Amino acid sequence: MIREVRLRDLGVIAEAELSLADGLTVISGETGAGKTMVVTALGLLAGGRADTAVVRSGTQRALVEAVLEVPAPHAVRDRVDEAGGDLDGDELVVVRTVAPNGRGQAHLGGRRVPVSVLGEIGEHVVAIHGQADQWRLRRSDEHRAVLDVFGGPTVAAAIERVALAWEALRAATEEIERLRADARDRALEREVLLERLEEIARVEPLPDEDDRLRIEDDRLAWADDLRAAAASARDALLGDDTGSGHDVAALVGGARGHLGRVREHDPQLAELDDRLAEVATLAQEVGIDLASYADRVDVDPERHAWVQERRAVIAALVRRHGDTIADVLASGERGASRIAEIDAATDLLEGADERLELLRGAYATAADELTALRTAAAARLEAAATAELVTLAMPRARLAIAVGDGPDGPRGRDRVEILFSANPGSDLLPVTKAASGGELSRIMLALEVALAGPAPTQRGSGPTYVFDEVDAGVGGRAALDIGSRLAALARSHQVVVVTHLAQVAAHADRHLVVRKSTDGQVTRSDVVDLDPAERVAELARMMGGDEGETARAHAQQLFDDAQTAVADARAEGTAR
Repeated sequence: MIREVRLRDLGVIAEAELSLADGLTVISGETGAGKTMVVTALGLLAGGRADTAVVRSGTQRALVEAVLEVPAPHAVRDRVDEAGGDLDGDELVVVRTVAPNGRGQAHLGGRRVPVSVLGEIGEHVVAIHGQADQWRLRRSDEHRAVLDVFGGPTVAAAIERVALAWEALRAATEEIERLRADARDRALEREVLLERLEEIARVEPLPDEDDRLRIEDDRLAWADDLRAAAASARDALLGDDTGSGHDVAALVGGARGHLGRVREHDPQLAELDDRLAEVATLAQEVGIDLASYADRVDVDPERHAWVQERRAVIAALVRRHGDTIADVLASGERGASRIAEIDAATDLLEGADERLELLRGAYATAADELTALRTAAAARLEAAATAELVTLAMPRARLAIAVGDGPDGPRGRDRVEILFSANPGSDLLPVTKAASGGELSRIMLALEVALAGPAPTQRGSGPTYVFDEVDAGVGGRAALDIGSRLAALARSHQVVVVTHLAQVAAHADRHLVVRKSTDGQVTRSDVVDLDPAERVAELARMMGGDEGETARAHAQQLFDDAQTAVADARAEGTAR
C-alpha cells in the first residue's frame, strides 16, 4: 500500500506531497494542470521507463519518493532484503530520480539499486491502467496469470502439481539425453578400466609384496656368501669339527675356571662369573642358530630367476597405475566402482523410453486437470467481468476468455486469450486490438473487480490499482456506476483514479486536486487534499464550472448520495 508520495520538478509540478488513503483516492484538476503526472510518478516508482519530458524545464532532475506500507510476510520484504535495503517497521522508502538526458538513479530502503529492481517491486505494489499504458496484459502468459488468480487455491494447487510433473519430466529427459550423448565415451572408458582390472587380476599383487621380494632377491643373490659366513661364525663360537683353534665357548669356559675357584670369597666376583655363564649360554644358542641358518640357506637359481621376474612384472604394473602397490590396489577399487556406475547408466538407458513415457503421462494428466479447472474458471470470469461491463456503460460489450492449446511448460499447456467485442454482431478479437483506450481501462476495472471478489482481503497484501481516466467517454448514470464499481474494488484494495467526472469523484474516500498557477512566465502546479466542503466545491466545478448556489446544491446532493451508497455497500459487505 502506498502511504505517501513526494514529487519535485516533475512536469509542471514543482513540488507536491500526496497522502494516499485506504480505499479510493481520486485526483482531479483542470486540463493541463498535471494530474496525469501523479500516474507518471507512480509508474516511475514501479520501474517504468523514464521520458526526458518528465523533467521540469530548467531543473537538474525530477524526483519521486514514496513511503510504502509492506506488512509481513510479503514478497516485497524478501526482495528488499536481497537488495540490501532496510524497512522501518512496515514502512519502505522508494526513490527514483530522472535527469534531463533520461538517466537517473533508484534507491530502495536506503540502498541504491538498478531500476529493474523497482520493476520487480512494482509488480507487487502498483498496477497502472491507463489510455497511454495500452494495458499491461499484452501477452498470453499475462492473460493466463489473470485467469489463474481468479481460479484461486484450486487452480494454484493444480499449477503446483503440473510444475512438479514438468520438473520431473525435464530432469529425466535431460539426464537421459546426457547419458545417450556420453554413451560412446562411457563405453571407451569402461574398456580401458576393464583392461586395467584384468591386468591387475592377472598379476594379483599382494600388499607390501614388492618389499618382501626385494629382500628375498637380495638373499638369493648372496646365498653362498651368507651360508659360508654363518658357518664360519658358528665355528668361531662353538669350534669346528677338528677341535683345533680357540672358539668362544672354550675361551669362556677357561675364564670361568679361573673364577670358579675363588668366587665364594667375593660376591662381586661371583656376579661376574654368573655373567660369564650367561655369555656361554648365549654363545651356545647363537652358534646353534647360525648352524641352523647355514643349513637353511638355499642356493636356488630357479627361485632367484622367478623372484626377479616377479619383481619386474610388479614394477611395470606400479609404473602404469601408481607409485606403490597400495596405489595399484586403490586404482583397481576405483575402477571397479566406476564400471558399476557405467553399467548402472547403461541399465538406465535400457528402460529410458518406458520411464519417459510414464513421466509424460503423469505430466499430461496433471496438465489436463489444470486445463479443465482453467476452462471452468474462464467461464466464471467471463460472466463476472461481462456483468461488470454492463455497469460500466458498456451494456452491449462481450468479454470472452479463450483457453486453447499451447506449448507444454511448467504452468501447463494452455494458451489463454482475453477477447472482446464492443457491439453485438462484432467478432470477438484480442482485447488490445478490439478496445479503445477508454474501453481498455474499463475492461481492466471490470476484471479487477471480478478478481477482488465479494470478500475484502487484508489491506496492503495486494497491489495499489491506478486508473487513468477510466471514465473517458461516459457520463450521467454510467459514470455513477463506474464510481460505485471503483468503490467496490477499493473495499479490498487501495485504488487511485484520475478522473474528470464528478460522479466518479463523489465516491472517493479522499479527494486530491491538482491546481496550476502562473506568474505570467512560469506555470506550476501543486496538489491539495480537500476537506468535505472543498470537495463539494470541486464537484460543482467538475459538473460544469458553475460555482453558484444551485451548482453547489447539486454537488452536495451528489456527494451525499454517493457517500451513502458507499457506506451502505461497505455495511452490506461487512454483514456478509
